[in-house]
Amino acid sequence: MYESNRAESLERLTEMIKGIRVAMLVTRSGDGTLRSRPMATQEAPFDGTRWFFAANQSATVSDLAQDPEVVLAYADLGGNRYASLSGRAELVRDPDKARELWSPLYREWFPKGLEDPDLALLKVVVSRAEYWDSPGTLGTVGKILAEFSGEMPAVTERPEQLHGTVRFS
Repeated sequence: MYESNRAESLERLTEMIKGIRVAMLVTRSGDGTLRSRPMATQEAPFDGTRWFFAANQSATVSDLAQDPEVVLAYADLGGNRYASLSGRAELVRDPDKARELWSPLYREWFPKGLEDPDLALLKVVVSRAEYWDSPGTLGTVGKILAEFSGEMPAVTERPEQLHGTVRFS
């Protein structure tokens, strides 16, 4: 289902990615290869921008110097929630913003904390997002399995999958 109301779509997208702790960040390396790596998602309200901590001397930052276009992929298999956010990333050095977003959990990657000279912020400005909410997935899987086993699944009705697109620019 395509939701044409931007405010409703943004609200739905916010709910879709809420609580998903890791996003897969997809970048393009200098040789054109697509690379994906897990990034810890901030527990901040989604307003069209996503923030991440990154190491200044990392392959991620090197990739972004070549091509700032990225994709953030979110998946919650248990809740059947999926989202793909496309946008542009930029490296930001903002100590106040870093302090605002910092959590002691990040010491695992940045042992020196906010004083780590390699610590930088990665700001992703989202231009387009798509999401899928598929409450009927388990029922569909059951129907597929029934085709092979010959037994009827307990679920006989499949709710509609919700799909939406939000454009930010």
